[in-house]
Amino acid sequence: MAGWRRRPGGRRGLGNEADRATFRTLHTASLASAALRAGLDETGVDTSVKHLRALLGTPAVAMTNTERLLGHVGLDDHHREGATALAHRAIAAGTTVVSAAGELDCEIPGCVIRHAVATPLVIEDRVAGCLVALTGQPSASLLRATEEVAAWVSSQLDLAELDASRHRLVQAEVRALRAQISPHFLYNALNAIASFVRTDPDRARELLLEFADFTRYSFQRTGEYTTLDEELRSIERYLVLEQARFGDRLGVTLRIAPEVLGVTIPVLSLQPLVENAVRHGIAEKPGGGRVTILAEDLDQEAIITIEDDGVGEDPDRVRRALAGDESLDSIGLSNVDARLRSAYGEDYGLVVETALGAGTKVTVRVPKFAPGVRP
Repeated sequence: MAGWRRRPGGRRGLGNEADRATFRTLHTASLASAALRAGLDETGVDTSVKHLRALLGTPAVAMTNTERLLGHVGLDDHHREGATALAHRAIAAGTTVVSAAGELDCEIPGCVIRHAVATPLVIEDRVAGCLVALTGQPSASLLRATEEVAAWVSSQLDLAELDASRHRLVQAEVRALRAQISPHFLYNALNAIASFVRTDPDRARELLLEFADFTRYSFQRTGEYTTLDEELRSIERYLVLEQARFGDRLGVTLRIAPEVLGVTIPVLSLQPLVENAVRHGIAEKPGGGRVTILAEDLDQEAIITIEDDGVGEDPDRVRRALAGDESLDSIGLSNVDARLRSAYGEDYGLVVETALGAGTKVTVRVPKFAPGVRP
């Protein structure tokens, strides 16, 4: 029988000392990266400078923004002012600055720091701060290392800024989508509730609670993502309110696999599709029709379909709506499509099947798990 036997003194899988040194460097960089992805603020900097000091191997490291010191770690804390002054010079010059002879000398017994290298941090082509390495002896290798580490820090801050910009864009898109939720629906829902106040007060109260919960989710919920369960609850409230208005003209079928209820999706990514089905499909059809919502478990993905047997649509108009044609009266179709692709990749946009007189079917395919996607 074949087997494996550890060789005396061997360290299986760790390689030689150079391999282990590379691993330690990459591990330290990853620890600093996680902190830097929060941006150039005191919390992230305070954590990251500890790891940057390990990368540079210097007695102390400091980091500033364009105005003040954000973090300092290492020996000889009394050199904070000197490090900040050197950083301001580097920021003003837009290039690496090395302390002059005697500039950092002090009278503190045992202080090992005599020199420093300050390199600007650049975010999106603008100087945003400075990295300062404080040491006992200057060297060309420290100069190069400080510049390389500063360039890497800048790239991490660039990514942090990109993440922040993306988040602001998504929030703006969600606000725009909320603004598109039909004012006519809100008006008609309140009218429907009012019609029950005298004839069926209990029904009016139930509908008012549904309306309150719907508006709370649609207009007040914060965050970029939600669960399929929460989105479907809001959709059910919307449909209850529409059924109060349309009566028997609006039929609803929901078939939801329990296994996919916890799947994370962009907030308000399904609700606009259901509103389109009612508003553009069923409301315009004499005699009304039915909206069917299915959510199925398919291995590593969840498949959600919103289908109506209403009047249908010209496929060319749908293509234009998906392309962002604002002249078309379609609620958030391109918005939802763009946010799905942004969250999961280009393979996960909306699939719309429709024709005049043949109803409309919209398919949303999402992975059950995706990096960075969580409620």
